Amino acid sequence: MELLGIEELKDTIVGVQFLFVAFGSTVLVPLLVGLDPATALFSAGIGTFIFHLVTKGKVPIFLGSSFAFIAPIIAAAKQWGMPGTIAGIAGVALVYFIMSALIKWQGKKLLDRLFPPVVIGPVIILIGLSLSSAAVDMAKENWLLAIISLITAVIVLTFGRGMMKLVPVVCGIIVGYIVAVCMGLVDFSAIAAAPWFALPNSLAHFQLPQFAWEPFIYMIPVAIAPVIEHIGDVYVVGAVADKDFVKDPGLHRTMLGDGLACLAASFFGGPPVTTYSEVTGAMQITRVSHPQVIRVAAGTAIIFSVIGKLSAVLQSIPSAVLGGIMLLLFGTIASVGIQNLMNHKVDLNETRNIIIVSVTLTSGIGGAIFTYGTFAMSGIGLSAVVGVLLNLLLPKTKKNEA
Repeated sequence: MELLGIEELKDTIVGVQFLFVAFGSTVLVPLLVGLDPATALFSAGIGTFIFHLVTKGKVPIFLGSSFAFIAPIIAAAKQWGMPGTIAGIAGVALVYFIMSALIKWQGKKLLDRLFPPVVIGPVIILIGLSLSSAAVDMAKENWLLAIISLITAVIVLTFGRGMMKLVPVVCGIIVGYIVAVCMGLVDFSAIAAAPWFALPNSLAHFQLPQFAWEPFIYMIPVAIAPVIEHIGDVYVVGAVADKDFVKDPGLHRTMLGDGLACLAASFFGGPPVTTYSEVTGAMQITRVSHPQVIRVAAGTAIIFSVIGKLSAVLQSIPSAVLGGIMLLLFGTIASVGIQNLMNHKVDLNETRNIIIVSVTLTSGIGGAIFTYGTFAMSGIGLSAVVGVLLNLLLPKTKKNEA
């Protein structure tokens, strides 16, 4: 009985550590798009519990705020307002539901046909590059703060060991924040006025999402990259835990769980959630891959979401500090897309591949817009659709077909 207590205590400590690994990215997304960070923490915790329920508690995955939707949320909010945009996130859930059904019906081969690396690679690159101007704009509000935050994150990422290497975002924000306090750039009045216990804004002032077709359809193509990322993460988590989660409980179940979590996030007013590779890395380092440890992290996220002082502190972080972190983070996302192309040995000497990559990138970076009546599609979503269509329509060489 005593041993059981020790093991439970160990799981609790490791679970809290896992949350800190995911904490920086989870709260950074809402801070950048104008949402409540406490709501994002709450959505991440609830979404993770939903995922574990659907996957029979077998898959040790944590769901946090998705960076893929930063630019789309900002763009959609300008057109339809934040309430309509948040409701549109339900469109992301629809993509997961459809993919879950397709995998159950046809297996993973159909997804490989629709979304090969030559399509996914440039879409991931776009997710990073499309946000680069926002990172610079925020950083230039105070270059000293931005550079200090950036250098801290780079040092932790380069020289950190063990768990420390997995929290460069948290370390960069903490150091940048301390320097900002010393420079007198942080207003503590909101922190002092905030209660210790407070429901997230979306729950304290709960309103049903204002559904509209335009943002719903707008968000659908953007979900392509996170869906493919989800599949890769399930394989990686399986390798770390030495189990085949693709077979048991099944990829269709993990996809369904992620979709339901995104739907819950939309309902509660948070950003879409996705599988977090950072936590998988933490599992590999600690050699702890029990699903119950991830559920401890999810429970801790929910507890943190109702600490009013914490939410006030997060919202007091100067934009330049976040901008410095973004300079590294968004470039890193773009490099993941390049790495995706390299790891899958996409031959860029092939005319077909060059066309797909080039048109996908230029349509996204160049700001191409497709409009039909009141509906408009642009950015990452439009580029993803363009990439999929080019891949299906362009003739393949014998080498491509092999």
